[in-house]
Amino acid sequence: MKYLSEYRDQELVHELVNEIKHVVTQPWTIMEVCGGQTHSLVKNGILQMLPEQITMVHGPGCPVCVTPISIIDEAILLAQRPEVIVCSFGDMLRVPGSERSLLEAKALGADVRIVYSPLEAVRIAKENPSREVVFFAVGFETTAPANALSVIQANKLGVTNYSLLASHVLVPPAMEAILSDPETTVNAFLAAGHVCTIMGIDEYVPIAEKYKVPIVVTGFEPVDLLQGIYMAVRQLEAGIAKVENQYARVVMREGNLRAKDTIDQVFDVSDRDWRGIGTIPASGWEVSDRLSHYNARKKFKLQPMAGRENKSCIAGEIMKGKKKPMDCPLFGKACTPENPQGAPMVSSEGSCAAYYHFRNSPVVENFL
Repeated sequence: MKYLSEYRDQELVHELVNEIKHVVTQPWTIMEVCGGQTHSLVKNGILQMLPEQITMVHGPGCPVCVTPISIIDEAILLAQRPEVIVCSFGDMLRVPGSERSLLEAKALGADVRIVYSPLEAVRIAKENPSREVVFFAVGFETTAPANALSVIQANKLGVTNYSLLASHVLVPPAMEAILSDPETTVNAFLAAGHVCTIMGIDEYVPIAEKYKVPIVVTGFEPVDLLQGIYMAVRQLEAGIAKVENQYARVVMREGNLRAKDTIDQVFDVSDRDWRGIGTIPASGWEVSDRLSHYNARKKFKLQPMAGRENKSCIAGEIMKGKKKPMDCPLFGKACTPENPQGAPMVSSEGSCAAYYHFRNSPVVENFL
């Protein structure tokens, strides 16, 4: 519990807020990439504590939120096959596809099961040799090692009735897509600490240099976030653009070499569609051709699907940092966590869900 109390210290929080107020002299827009960071900023009242010159915008760092409707439709299509068991983490079940969610497909008779680890899905496959088990592998770099490990384990055990429906996305290409948008207002980034725990920080250096933006790898507690904002503002005010690591207690420059090796054994880089954003080249991972029998798309000969978005939902604009959840005409009305119209309202890491749950909260003084 040491780190929890240390990084939620109220005196240090107020000192950092005062330091930010002291150093800032002009307006700056900072994007936190990770949905967990968004949740913490909103929950802890940090947005209200910051000086008015600092605008925080919320990036596409929620894996559930950026999974395109077309891939959800693929999962539902597979789940409707009588020989298939689709396994997924619970938050993916409620994300709406073109016509229904996986949870609604389950209610109609599809065999959809919630698991807490992809290795659990491998076990289900081993226990059901007459069925095909598909794990819906969604996530950023953080969850990729465990998903890759499930394929390695299935291969080791000779389990051939297991496959991944992969929707892995990568953070750096998404940051480049945001920065290359002529309408972007982002001056600096808080990079996702958990992603960098796996991948390290070197891949952010070319982005900082190319686009002249500070990138600060940041944790998730109030002190982490305020230190990250302070470090970004100091760079901006000094005209500096480099990568700094606020989360050094967890993140090493080279990342987790064993985890990266595990990923490389199973996945190859591929283009990927992002919900509300579109196709970003080389922004995802797909099961390698050498392990194609563990790729659900190839095993079941799935054809590309064109999902239908809710035209009233502005999730894409929110995830690109152009709008806030309250700008959506559906927010808190037609779209609630009980009846989500877009993915950012489904996941606990989605910015819409964070704003909805804490929309009536005053500035939080007690972080413990």
